[in-house]
Amino acid sequence: MTATAHSLDDLCINTIRTLAMDAVEAAGNGHPGAPMGCAPMAYALWTRVLRHNPADPAWPNRDRFVLSNGHASMLLYALLHLTGYDLPLDEIKNLRRLGSRTPGHPEHGMTPGVELTTGPLGAGFAMGVGMAMAERWLAATYNRPGHEVIDHSTYGICSDGDLMEGVASEAASLAGHLGLGKLVYLYDDNRITIDGSTDKSFSEDVCARFEAYGWHVQRIDGEDLEAVTGALKSARAEAGRPSLIAARTTIGHGAPTKGGTAGAHGSALGADEVAAAKKALGWPESPAFHIPGEALEQYRRARDEGARAQGEWNDRLAAYEAAYPVEAAELRRILSGELPDGWADDLPTFAEGTGVATRSASGKALNALAPRVGNMVGGSADLTGSNNTEIMGAAWMSAAEPGGRNIHFGVREHAMGQVLNGMALHGGVIPFAGTFLTFSDYMRPAVRLAAIQQTNVVFVFTHDSIGLGEDGPTHQPIEHLASLRAMPGLTVIRPAEANETAAAWKVALQTNGPVALVLTRQNVPSLVPGSHLQAGVARGAYVVADAPGRAPDAIILSTGSEVAIALEAQGVLREQRIRARVVSMPSWEIFEAQPAEYRAEVLPEAVKVRVSVEAAATLGWERYTGDAGEIIGLDEFGASGPYKELYRHFGITAEAVAGAASRSLARVRAT
Repeated sequence: MTATAHSLDDLCINTIRTLAMDAVEAAGNGHPGAPMGCAPMAYALWTRVLRHNPADPAWPNRDRFVLSNGHASMLLYALLHLTGYDLPLDEIKNLRRLGSRTPGHPEHGMTPGVELTTGPLGAGFAMGVGMAMAERWLAATYNRPGHEVIDHSTYGICSDGDLMEGVASEAASLAGHLGLGKLVYLYDDNRITIDGSTDKSFSEDVCARFEAYGWHVQRIDGEDLEAVTGALKSARAEAGRPSLIAARTTIGHGAPTKGGTAGAHGSALGADEVAAAKKALGWPESPAFHIPGEALEQYRRARDEGARAQGEWNDRLAAYEAAYPVEAAELRRILSGELPDGWADDLPTFAEGTGVATRSASGKALNALAPRVGNMVGGSADLTGSNNTEIMGAAWMSAAEPGGRNIHFGVREHAMGQVLNGMALHGGVIPFAGTFLTFSDYMRPAVRLAAIQQTNVVFVFTHDSIGLGEDGPTHQPIEHLASLRAMPGLTVIRPAEANETAAAWKVALQTNGPVALVLTRQNVPSLVPGSHLQAGVARGAYVVADAPGRAPDAIILSTGSEVAIALEAQGVLREQRIRARVVSMPSWEIFEAQPAEYRAEVLPEAVKVRVSVEAAATLGWERYTGDAGEIIGLDEFGASGPYKELYRHFGITAEAVAGAASRSLARVRAT
């Protein structure tokens, strides 16, 4: 086959289509239809508009590409291979197989050129909004007239399913409000989902909805290359609005019986349909994975064009460094993910016994870090004053103030979490944001994707227990700590008091991966500040107060505000001549990562009597209390009332803890 039989553009487009068919067929399952339908607009974007360098997927000023409908992964894998990224054809032949770099849905960090992990519909769309926010913040903060070293766009493809998901709506509303002019989405308007025609469930006017959000909207034929190219250029020219290009396509284009139907969506087409589709496209039936030389040559132009674009940027960066050496050094540092010297020197300390809510201490720690760590950017889901997430004296991000470090996310918890992921994946910023712990339910999919991708984000979850009081069971988290702790790759830190909270922020900014800070609404007494406490938090657990002299009879383990109760219980037990050690365990994950020797030092195997106390679900504590111990907690929902009354009502008291230790000790001594 040569370009004389078909136009070169058709040859390139059909190369994507046939690679998708062959790869899914070889895997025995997958999603061939979307890549086949999206091939023309993806080809136009990647060869005519997108600025990228296959030789350097991490080039800071590259355009970002988001495949929000991650089930169409073969579209992205084909583009990456064809344009010259380090993704050999053998990887495409091994689509969806264990150990390949072509998993069923794109995974950030596994495949060169994959910017983010997508699959849950709507999530990629929202993360793309975060990428655009990060680019604009960096540009507003570091560019200087005539020296625009941060100047790139975020492009993406999304599907009907993406735009049905609420998280995309939340994120689109925020993007329109902020006027993110360098954000462009191609909407694959094929009107097919797994269940069939979208008429069954989705009859709204999507374009009108996005126009209402404040987006620039165009409607085009998604298989008309010139229409796609023109729409992309028009979108790129929109400086003050994000853009949605509704591109009408046919899912499974070329498949004679399954094209345009749900049959092309989520399963291999079958050998006969593939053969017929190739015939309809004028393509040889064999060999499989055929790539015409002319098509490959056309795609591989991206390598020279990318090298040229990056070279021009390097020249601009050199001129910027000469003109603004201080700013340039800082920009290089933050793009590399490094923290400045002395970044934690101003963290506050709190006198022993001072009553401070850990949410308040968190706000003070944040504002001690922010002047030194200038790329911390974040906010709250409409709970700024409650979460204490405002950087005092800093501007608020808006369409008119793109360099603001404070963000009003609005009541959009799920989108907020995904935006944080997108900002972190973009690089150059350290994103954080807060809400009540109970509303981590709304953003759990974003927290999970943060854990999967190991994004460096800080989730600030306040009002962490029945200690929030009168708002009652709808706002009182019970199962949430256990749920978050069950998530691989997430570091959960529930500090006992103000000094632990400051230490927790220090740990959070040094942790590779997402961190959830879990904080109180109510005041708690401060412990003795010092290096022992900071070191203890950094190791996940430590001895707060020990029984003097010989080994303890019992160990009381706790987190958060209940450490104060554990210390009271120690005093009660002392009156009973029972020697108790109190262990603060702010982070199970960090403690479990410590050497066995340290863990045994904190929790000696010889001490069988162990009691845990935490105003949350008891699930999980058995790993530390063992068969001889007891767990004080809640396995029921809370109630509305003053928090001190609630603690007494649910039996989370020093007397209850001491009683549990005394009973356990009696049982052990009786055996």
